[in-house]
Amino acid sequence: MTTTLAPPVRIGKAAVGTLGLLAVATGALESVVTPTLPLLQRELHMSPAEGALLSIVLLITGALVTPVAGKLGDRYGGKRVLVRLMAVVCAGGLVSALAPNLPVLLLGQVLQGAMVGALPLSFILVRAHLPAGESKVAIGVVSGLFVGGGMAGTLSAGPVAEGLSRHWMFALPTIAVIGATLLVNRLMPHDPPGRSDDAGTDWPGLVLLSGTLVTLMLVLALAPDIGSRPLVLGALVVVLAAFVTGWTAVERRAASPMVDLRMLARPAVWKSCVLTFVICVGTSVAVYLVPQLLAAPADAYGFGADATEIGFYLLPGAVAATLAGPVSGIGARRFGSRAVVTAGIVLMAAALLALAAVHTEVWHLVVGKAMISLANGLCVTAMVTGTATSVDRGDTGIATGLVLVTRVLGYAVGAQAGGALLTAATPSGSDVPAESAFVTGFVIAGTVTALSLLVARTMSKGVKE
Repeated sequence: MTTTLAPPVRIGKAAVGTLGLLAVATGALESVVTPTLPLLQRELHMSPAEGALLSIVLLITGALVTPVAGKLGDRYGGKRVLVRLMAVVCAGGLVSALAPNLPVLLLGQVLQGAMVGALPLSFILVRAHLPAGESKVAIGVVSGLFVGGGMAGTLSAGPVAEGLSRHWMFALPTIAVIGATLLVNRLMPHDPPGRSDDAGTDWPGLVLLSGTLVTLMLVLALAPDIGSRPLVLGALVVVLAAFVTGWTAVERRAASPMVDLRMLARPAVWKSCVLTFVICVGTSVAVYLVPQLLAAPADAYGFGADATEIGFYLLPGAVAATLAGPVSGIGARRFGSRAVVTAGIVLMAAALLALAAVHTEVWHLVVGKAMISLANGLCVTAMVTGTATSVDRGDTGIATGLVLVTRVLGYAVGAQAGGALLTAATPSGSDVPAESAFVTGFVIAGTVTALSLLVARTMSKGVKE
C-alpha cells in the first residue's frame, strides 16, 4: 500500500544548515579512531588483530545500518528516523568516551556505526523540502561537510588525545552531535511518510550481510599470510562465497528485502555503485599509503614526519574534500552528473599514477593527496545526487543508501588492501616496508580507477538545470 506524497514544503538556509552541522559533527566522530589507533593499542593493551577489528567495526555496522535507515526513512519519514538514529549514535559516542577497556569501546563503536545512515536520511529531507535543482546543491553541501568533518576529526584527534586524553577525542564530537541533533529536531519540519507496508525487517538478510562483511574483512586481513596459512584463507573464501550466495538468494525472495536488488538492477543505480566502490578503493589506498610514506624513516625513502607534521601536510586535502561537495553539486546541476564524474575519475587516476612515479618531495604527496581528495568528493557527490534524482522521491533513501554502502565497502577494502601490500613487502625483522610496495599500491589504484571510465561513459548525462 502506498501513501500519496505531500507537495514539497520549502525550507530555509537555517534548516539546511542544521543538516550541515550534523554532517560535520558525525564526520568528525566517525574519523577519530584511525589516526589514534597506535595510541589506543598502547593504552588499552590491544594486539594488532584487535586494533584491526576496532578500525573496521564502525564501517561494518555502518554498511549494515545504512540501507535499513534509508528504507525506514522512505517508509516513515526522514526526520523521524534520523532523530532516533542519532540518539543511538550519541549513546555510542558517550560509551566510547567512557570506555575503560576494549570490549566497551567496541560496543561504543558498534552503536556509533549507526551514523553512516544519517546521510541518506538527510537526502530524504532535502528532496522532500526543496525543488530538484536546489536539492542537488544542498545534497552536495551536506556531503561535502561530512567529508570535511571527517578530515577535521582526523587532524584534531591526535592532538586532543595527547593533550587531554583519549576519552575527550570521543566526547567533544559527541557533544557536537547532540547539539546538532537538537537543532535538526527543532528547525527541520516533518516530512510525510512515503510508503507503508507490513512486511517487517529483513533479519535473515541482515545476518547474512553481516557475515559477508566480517568474512570479507578477515580474508583481506589474512591475505599477506597466505603462504603460512593457505588452508585457513581458502576456508574463509569458501565461507565468503556461501554467505554471498545465501544473502543474494534471501534478498531476491524477501517480501521486503534489506537491500532491494531490483533497485540495484537499475542502470543508474548499479553504475553509481560500481563507480563509487572503485573510486573509494582508490581514495582509501591513498589515504592509507600517503601518511605511511610521510612517516617512513628519512634515511630510507620517507620523510620521518611525526603526527603533528602529518596533520599539517594533510590539511590541503581536507580543504579540497570540503569544497568538493558543493562544487560537485553545482557542476552536476549545470553540466550533468556524467561530466562531473568523468572529470573526477581522470583527475584521480592522474594523481595516483603521478604519485607512483614521483614521491621524492613532501609537496609531491601534499599536492597528490589534495587532488585525490578533490576528485573523490566530485565523483561521489555527483553520483549520489545523480542517483537521488533519477529515482522516485519515495525511493531516495533506498537508492542513495545503496551508493553509500558501496562507499563504505570501498574504503574498507582499500585500506585493508593497502595494509596487506605493506605487510607483504616488509622484510623479516624490519618495520620498514620496501618502497616498491607504495609504488605498486599507487599503480594498481590508479589503473583500476582509470578503467572505471569504461563504466562512466555509459552513464546518463544527468539533468542540467
